[in-house]
Amino acid sequence: MSLSALAVVSGTLLTACGALPGGGPDRRTVTVWLMKGSASDAFVDRFTKAFEAEHDDLRLDVRIQEWTNIGQKVTAALKSEDGDAPDVIEVGNTQVPTYIDTDGLTDLSLESARDLGMDDWLPGLAEPGVDRARQYGIPWYAANRVVIYNKDLFARAGIDRPPATRDAWLDLTRRLDTGAQQGIYLAGQDWYTLSGFVWDEGGDLADESAGTWTGALDSPAALRGMAFYRQLQALGDGPVDADEEHPPQAEQFARGDIAQIISVPGAAQAILQKNPALKGKLGYFPIPGRTAGRAGAVFTGGSDLVVPANTDDKAGALEVVKALAGEKWNTDLARTMDYVPNKTTLASAVAGEPGVAAMAVGAAHGKATPASPRWATVEADNPIKTYMTRVLQGAEPAPEARKASREITRRLDERGP
Repeated sequence: MSLSALAVVSGTLLTACGALPGGGPDRRTVTVWLMKGSASDAFVDRFTKAFEAEHDDLRLDVRIQEWTNIGQKVTAALKSEDGDAPDVIEVGNTQVPTYIDTDGLTDLSLESARDLGMDDWLPGLAEPGVDRARQYGIPWYAANRVVIYNKDLFARAGIDRPPATRDAWLDLTRRLDTGAQQGIYLAGQDWYTLSGFVWDEGGDLADESAGTWTGALDSPAALRGMAFYRQLQALGDGPVDADEEHPPQAEQFARGDIAQIISVPGAAQAILQKNPALKGKLGYFPIPGRTAGRAGAVFTGGSDLVVPANTDDKAGALEVVKALAGEKWNTDLARTMDYVPNKTTLASAVAGEPGVAAMAVGAAHGKATPASPRWATVEADNPIKTYMTRVLQGAEPAPEARKASREITRRLDERGP
């Protein structure tokens, strides 16, 4: 899933052409596709100028792409034989397995991965980019959910610190759930949040064995994750038959009678736009884990950088990837856009922003959706959402989980349509 579905970003990016002062006629042009909203125009401009100043044989041609229908456009570029394909492409982290499946990406295991400190990469960005121990996607930036809370409502309930464990979180939320207010607003079909609880319990949405994917919502661990979700969701009035955008949970929270929501910190912009009186009253903490000292697992959204196998300038492409994913420019991007940097060791770069700092804590334990190239078929008319609604409406979890798991298995069958 792309970051555009997770984060609220602003500004329109401008194409950063390579025709800058000082560019010699013998420079090779490296074409880079970046997604709209991923980096500000100011960042693209200063990166381009600095990169070209440090590489007098290379010129950058940065072309901004729309997220709509990007999958088809990237797939076509990876198959292109006319020599005008891009040399570096930003792709959503969960999209990488699909592109790997086309055999259209360059294996970057030796040239880039180790040089860039792969041992410290965020797992939710790095894992989707791996296939058979080969690294095709280089992590770039991340965003994930945190708990956004109303400081006034916490203070009135005598709560002066965030919970350290999931059990403490439940107890705290029960205290906040009164007739006059909701302890938490959690929509019944927020399957990304459910995924984190499932992962915390040691389960998964689907398992892979010898290249075959099988739905796993009916495992004991996954059922424990659903049981926790059901307890938490009951401490508010979120609809059981809709996701967090129907209606938008930020607008619900802005009313002032909801103590908590689970969202990316960027949702604060929509909250304050709807209710400016909440300025200074919003707090953030990582989704708690089962035990103190370890935040809960979260779904990590964001982007990786890939190099098409059909690039006509692999060396130049690698230089761009190393620069964008390296410490200097990665921390610059994170601070500019309020993202989580691509490495756990760089979390201090965003420590000054409470919401982003809370994201970084969770991102260290983040994961992505199962790395099947057919996962998009699951998210289309998502059976996980149907399963969640039926359980929250009172159906027995185990039989419903088996039904959903069978449907996931069917959709991930490589022989399927």
